[in-house]
Amino acid sequence: MTKPRLLTTLACAIALAGGAALAEGDPAKGEKVFNKCKACHMVGEGAKNRVGPTLNGIIGAEIASVEGFKYSDAFLAKKDEGFVWTEEAIAAYLEKPKDYIEGNKMSFAGLRKEADRANVIAYLAQFE
Repeated sequence: MTKPRLLTTLACAIALAGGAALAEGDPAKGEKVFNKCKACHMVGEGAKNRVGPTLNGIIGAEIASVEGFKYSDAFLAKKDEGFVWTEEAIAAYLEKPKDYIEGNKMSFAGLRKEADRANVIAYLAQFE
């Protein structure tokens, strides 16, 4: 196998392994972690925008796409770039929101534990 092809294969394997780890989160544990988010976000039937937008259908959605919510210029700029909320992007954002998308308005410090992020993502995945 040539070196570039080997590197591409390794990169794909690493990406798939990371995605599998996120997909293995526990929704029940994620619901408990999501309690930290409830002051600003709602999810599920009857969810409404608060300080933050509703999070129904967030996985795979284009950024800044919830109707009726006023997004920051930082989010709108990402929308212009075609940014999509993949599981990996959500995990990175939840780790340190201010660092992942500079200039965004979310005041949440983040979730340090990888398991907490995976569990929240598994919880959110239930609300398509």
